[in-house]
Amino acid sequence: MTFNQERFDKLIQKLEVFANKQPHLYKLHVAFLATLGYAYIFLVLAVTLTLLVVIIFGILNTQSISNLSLTGLLFFITLAFVLVRSLWVSFPPPTGLPLQSKDVPNLYSLINEISSKLQAPRFHHILLTNDFNAWVIQIPRLGLLGWQQNYLIVGLPLMLALPPEQFRAVLAHELGHLSGNHSRFSGWIYRQRETWYRILKGLQQSGHDLSLLIFQLFLIWYIPFFNAYSFVLARMDEYEADRCAVDLTGEQNTAKALINLEVKARFLERYFWSSIYKQVETEIEPPKMTYMDMRQALSQRLNQEITNTYLIEALTEKTNNTDTHPCLTDRLKALGYIPNIQQKAAIFSAIEISAAQELLGDKLEKMIEYFSQNWQEKVATPWRQKYAEYQKSIDTLKDLNNKLQKQQLTLEEASQRALLTLELEGEDAVIPLLKEIIHRDAHHASANYLLGQIFLKKQDATGIEYIEKAIEQDLNLIIKGYQIICYFLKNQGKNNEAKSYQQRAENYSKLILKAQQERSNLKKDDKFEPHNISDIEVKKLCQQLSHYPQIITAYLVKKKLQFFPEKPLYIIAVKRGFSFWEGSRIYENDNSKIASSLLNKNELPDDVFIFILNSHLNMEKKLKVIPNSIIYQKKGKK
Repeated sequence: MTFNQERFDKLIQKLEVFANKQPHLYKLHVAFLATLGYAYIFLVLAVTLTLLVVIIFGILNTQSISNLSLTGLLFFITLAFVLVRSLWVSFPPPTGLPLQSKDVPNLYSLINEISSKLQAPRFHHILLTNDFNAWVIQIPRLGLLGWQQNYLIVGLPLMLALPPEQFRAVLAHELGHLSGNHSRFSGWIYRQRETWYRILKGLQQSGHDLSLLIFQLFLIWYIPFFNAYSFVLARMDEYEADRCAVDLTGEQNTAKALINLEVKARFLERYFWSSIYKQVETEIEPPKMTYMDMRQALSQRLNQEITNTYLIEALTEKTNNTDTHPCLTDRLKALGYIPNIQQKAAIFSAIEISAAQELLGDKLEKMIEYFSQNWQEKVATPWRQKYAEYQKSIDTLKDLNNKLQKQQLTLEEASQRALLTLELEGEDAVIPLLKEIIHRDAHHASANYLLGQIFLKKQDATGIEYIEKAIEQDLNLIIKGYQIICYFLKNQGKNNEAKSYQQRAENYSKLILKAQQERSNLKKDDKFEPHNISDIEVKKLCQQLSHYPQIITAYLVKKKLQFFPEKPLYIIAVKRGFSFWEGSRIYENDNSKIASSLLNKNELPDDVFIFILNSHLNMEKKLKVIPNSIIYQKKGKK
């Protein structure tokens, strides 16, 4: 059984109620599910080995080997080998710059202190990365049997962004995931979730049909339920880890660290890295000491307007089921922390000594140089390509401006000129160009949408009208457009109006999900109608089908849709020949290759669904009665 997002959300909602009311009983349910997975796997192995032993004893007792017993012996030996190999799950170790205690004694001392207080296991490896994050991971050396290697991964940008006391809170949170019996249990459950996905993948890649059948039927039912139960447990564990951080570092430091993480992550992504990459406009080579610049930027007091914008955005986010982490508002609420104006200002004050300076000591400069050089080498080639593209954009804009001196540009040329002006000269320069396009074509979707975005960014409410006009012309803009309007209205304090637009976006998102499900499969009760594809397009399609010697017959119809019927879905259903010498696995793989190839090479203007008819004779009967549905028949076949 598989869950779509809507069913998953409903199950999570029920499980959260259960977990909040009876947390201990809930954990017992999760433990039972985890044990059930082990029980099934070892039961299958036990049955396989038992049958193998029975055959061996039978051979020894009769002192002869019949063809049947030899076949059974080889079959169960092969099956046992495939099962054991599939269950020997390997996890790739994380990558990063290894840190040794002799090089960074202050960091190791802090980690050992927190580990001791939280009764967390020791770390076998501590790695430094370029991520704005910190996390712990346990890699089982023996697959399902465990024997963990513990890794702590810390990001240099994170250490540059936080003062020591807030970084201590982050470490306490991360080590809290491994502290005490409850957190260790949660960590074990999390690893099982990863393990089951790897087992299923390993079985699918093994090529052994029977072992795949034995396990896949169980895992397809088991994994979605276990995923949902463990998802809720993982979210509960995030709150527990926050409480560990509070116990060791206090409510203030934990809350400030959470706020700083949200705000400075946005600052790095939208401001710092944006300013770095903007240098591609004038510099043919990427900068050499990027992480030194990052250190400088993160140590200073952030612009108040920017921090307020990022903080409001972070506080308006809601907890959702795409991530086990609760939203910032829910985490602060659980801590009982509501910052006043003075406290907010203090959070983003200049950092006198960062966690990186205090804990990495005199090795910090070398590490900054190491990550700067790695980044420069990684981006050097795409940087030069982007620089060349930028110079080409300058030349193209110059040509369009020169052409405009002599004659009026087409709408397509005017749109290109507007986009290039935005890229090269900024938002203020493009506004009159967008207004000119809208004057020529009031319903121009992209011009209205872009102008609306710019106005809303400038806190001008007339942008709403432009975005809504764009949405009328292009429904693909609904979700993003309404989210932009919603964010603007929230910043204006118009929460009721914002909620209305948010609801529209969510409703449309649900419709899209239903439409995707409707277009992703065929059912017995689906209805079809004749295609309206031109004879020229059908002829091209037939030529394409003739390149596949396996295909005997092909049908082309249009599926009747409940959602977005104005966007057609064409069904290409093919019937193929079958060689006696082909095994079922080869046959299924060949079907998959035919379907993928047809889908990739198809030139029809709308969505297409490829369907192999051989095991669906009733579906073929339905298609035959549709007028003009048969578009291809291999010569000599009827």
